[in-house]
Order: sequence, then structure tokens, then C-alpha cells
Amino acid sequence: MPASLLQHPFMSQTALSQCNAQAMVKAMLAFELGLAEVQEASGAVPAGVSRSMRESLEAHVFDSEAIAAGIASGGNAAIPFVKQARSALPDDLRRYFHQGATSQDVVDSALMLLLKPRLVALESLLVRCRSAAISLMEAHAGTVMVGRTLMQQALPITFGVKVAHWAVGLEQARRRLAAIELPVQFGGAVGVHSGLEGAGGDNLGLIFMDALAGRLGLDVPILPWHTDRQPVHALGTALDAVAGAAEKLALDVSLLTQTEVGEVAEPSAPGMGESSSMPHKRNPVRCALIRGAARQVHGHTTVLLNAAAQPLERGLGEWHAEWSPLIDSALLLEGALEQAAVLLEGLEVHPEAMRRNLAVTGGGIMAEPVAKLLVPTQGPDVAKRISAEAAETARLQGIAYADAINCHPEVRGRLEAETVARATNPALYLGSSKDQVQRARNWLLDG
Repeated sequence: MPASLLQHPFMSQTALSQCNAQAMVKAMLAFELGLAEVQEASGAVPAGVSRSMRESLEAHVFDSEAIAAGIASGGNAAIPFVKQARSALPDDLRRYFHQGATSQDVVDSALMLLLKPRLVALESLLVRCRSAAISLMEAHAGTVMVGRTLMQQALPITFGVKVAHWAVGLEQARRRLAAIELPVQFGGAVGVHSGLEGAGGDNLGLIFMDALAGRLGLDVPILPWHTDRQPVHALGTALDAVAGAAEKLALDVSLLTQTEVGEVAEPSAPGMGESSSMPHKRNPVRCALIRGAARQVHGHTTVLLNAAAQPLERGLGEWHAEWSPLIDSALLLEGALEQAAVLLEGLEVHPEAMRRNLAVTGGGIMAEPVAKLLVPTQGPDVAKRISAEAAETARLQGIAYADAINCHPEVRGRLEAETVARATNPALYLGSSKDQVQRARNWLLDG
């Protein structure tokens, strides 16, 4: 697969450089050395073993290509990795390496270690998005634009409240992701720490597991989770929630950047958004990258969801199917949020286009408040009919909606022009838009 051309452009380049094969090997090694250290601390292995292991293995150059080739026979990266590590150790240390662990312990814990800095990076990007969104909300709390339902003009809102909804969606997803735990995995062959009895006969497995979590900076699970994939399910769906919020932002922005709408534009940059054949175009490429990445995250999430129920004490294919979607989701999401942060920080807002689009129907979007104005004298059914007829007249004749109402035969002379003008002024029919901006701002700042 030409990943550098088809997959990697949607991902964070920083994350890609930090989540390569060598990083996976380093994470597996961190698990094994951490395990040796906690076992030595309890007296399960002789003093000095963990230090000697570390000196030997941290200086060793692992052959990641050979490890990759070994997966075809072993089924996972831990098996060939453990073989390489043992062969690099002096004979007197080999028996203590990987003691009491199984391959799933190594792979699951290594994945958690790889994902830990990615969650830190995602948190930072989401905070950037929140800060930029708050600035936009405050600047445009009173910027009137048309609200659209079913892709059609509906009633007026403010651009500030639109941004507030983007911000709240991203922040809700951020808080959900921030609560995710990355637990260590350590259970041994069938998840019950077989053969790890201490001098007094008590099994030390849970003690090792808890100590290993602390040493690696991972969370302590209740039990080993070899076929209890709730941690992966929770993480995958939390990543997907962020992807959905970012995609909503990109979808709205891309629709508002359409030539005929023109209410916002992506931040300009040399060559950004250019067409291969049409020099005049300024395509919303950042939105495309965000949506392309998000769609892939959604797809990866379905794989994780379908792997949630795993058989007996070790998955057969379900566990194996999780590895790439889990890492790829984080890398894709980080790439999407890098674009989203730049998008929000530099979004060009065009209030004059918003005013122009409010007038496209001649003001016909104000038919609802006009109908309410007519109800006391005309009744609800007739009021609705008159307001609709006037909207159609304004559209067909290209006149202002207020004039169409004033000229309607069933209304002419019955309402003062000033009353009609107020009822047809979009800026006076914004509902709770401004209050929502303030409420959202307070909630966002409390986070």
C-alpha cells in the first residue's frame, strides 16, 4: 500500500514519527524491564537482575523487520520480540526475562504506552480549538446570519451561537476522552497469574500487576482484561466522539464556504486549496482532510466494536484486529485536530455575505414572526396563509418581504409600517442565540 500518499497525509506527521516500529519495540521493552524491576523489588528475581537486563537490552539494536516477519508464525509482535531479547541477554539472565507474562500482556501494555502521549497531544489540540472557538463566539455573538434546516433557509441565528455549538461538541468529546483510562495488561497465560507464588505460597500476580502499572505510568485495572475489552471499547468510542465533533465543524464550514454562500473561508496559505486545473478555485482542503480522517476513524471504530466480545481466555482474531485501528484512529484524529485548530484560529468570517444571504428571500424567512403578528386579527390558519403568500410574492417579484406584507390585500392599511418593519427585522428575532453564547462560554471556561 502506498501509505505515504494515501493514508499518512490525513495523519499527524509528528505522531507518525513517534509511532513507528521502533517505538513499538521500545514500548514492549519498557513493559518487560518494568516487570523485571517489580519482580526484583519483591524478591521474585535476584537483586541486580533488572539493572543488568536494562544495560544489555537498552544498548541492543532490535531488528524490527525480523520481528515483523516473525508475526506470520507467532501471530503477534511479542513472540519474536521476546525471542530476540532473550538471545541478546547473557545466559544467566534469560530465565528471568518475560517471567509470568504472556504475549498479550506485552502487546496490550505496549499499545497503551504508545497511546499515552497521543492522548496528551489530543488534549492540547482540543484546548487550542476551545480557545479559538471562544474568541470567535465572543467576536460574533451578535453577527446575524440565516439558520438553515434541511439545507434550506429557515430563521435567523447568530454566527456566535453556531460556533458555540461547534465548541460545545468538541469540549464534550474532550472531557469524555480525558476520563479514559489506559490500563496495564498483566495476567499471564490464562489471565490468573499462574506460577507467580511467593515464598509464603501466596500468589503475587495482582501485586505485580499493580506495581507494574505504577512503574509504567499506566492505570491499574480491576483484573487482567485479556478478553474483557471494555478499555479498548471505551477508548475507541471516545476517539470516535471527538472525530464526530471535528467532522461537524468541517462539514458546516465547508458548506458555508460554497461560492454561492461565501459566509466564511478557510485560512489562506500559499498553495492551500488550489486546483490542478482551475486557477480561480480555493477549495476547503482543511475541511476535506478533517472529514476524510474522521470517516476513517468511524470505520476503525466499527472494527473495535465488532471485536468487543472475545472468546474464553484469548481472542482468536478479534484481539489481533484491534491493533491497527486503535493506533490509526489516534493518528488520524490528531491529524484532523491539527487542521481543526488552524481552521478555527484563522477562520475568515464575512458578515456582509451573511447579510446578503439573509436578504435572498427578500426577507421571507421572517414569515413566522409575521404570522404571529397577524394571528390576533386573522386567526392562525389565515395568518399562516397570508405570511406564506407574501413570502412567495417577495421571492417572485424581487421586493422586500415587508413591502409584500404591507401590500397584501388582506393586510393593506391594517398594520403600521413600523410594526411590520420590526416583525421582519432578522436582528430582532434571534431567540436565545446571545444567551446561548454566554452560557456556552461560561461552561467552556469552567472546563
